[in-house]
Amino acid sequence: MTDTGANTGLEELPPVLPIFPLTGALLLSNAHLPLNIFEPRYLAMVQDAMATHRLIGMVQPRDPNSRLMEPEIFRIGCAGKICEYGQLPNGMLRITLEGLCRFEVIEELDVTTPYRQVNAAYEKFRHDMEPLQGNHVNRQALHDALQHFLEFEDGASDWQTLDSLEDDSLINSLCMICPFSPVEKQALLEAQDVCIRAELLISLLHMMIQQVETHRTLQ
Repeated sequence: MTDTGANTGLEELPPVLPIFPLTGALLLSNAHLPLNIFEPRYLAMVQDAMATHRLIGMVQPRDPNSRLMEPEIFRIGCAGKICEYGQLPNGMLRITLEGLCRFEVIEELDVTTPYRQVNAAYEKFRHDMEPLQGNHVNRQALHDALQHFLEFEDGASDWQTLDSLEDDSLINSLCMICPFSPVEKQALLEAQDVCIRAELLISLLHMMIQQVETHRTLQ
């Protein structure tokens, strides 16, 4: 089942949001995150979300190595709407979340559900749901960094596909697919806006290039 388009305004976002703590998973507005759901508590969460607002809050644990059932989480996450939903033969669910708006965790609630829920505030991230006007990203600098970093099968055509995206979709999608550390992904998530996120993305790409070059030199 596919739902093409979120069609959700800030006023429609629920104050109580189920959360999915997942290390290394980054969701940003105007981007899509596919997930395989297999744990019973998160299967219940998805089913409940499908029966109501279809929204899930993606957050990261503060400690990526934590083995706790309820690890401490970062206070900033992103709400995503289930835009694709399918059942697999093994009982797993395959869903895709469409990023809508970041949120701040005001408090975690005492709940009877097997999954965690929080009081979420979205107002400070209202601009996530507003279209970015004009070209604010240095695409040449981004291209120069990417061509040293991503191994495209066909670099020219792949970049042409990426370059056809609007600034916010381009930057947010690249932040999600590049293999940054959990802390770096959280920094990208918490960047004030797309322009600042783009600058941080380019800086992180250059840092990774330097690390690779240094490693090659030492070999």
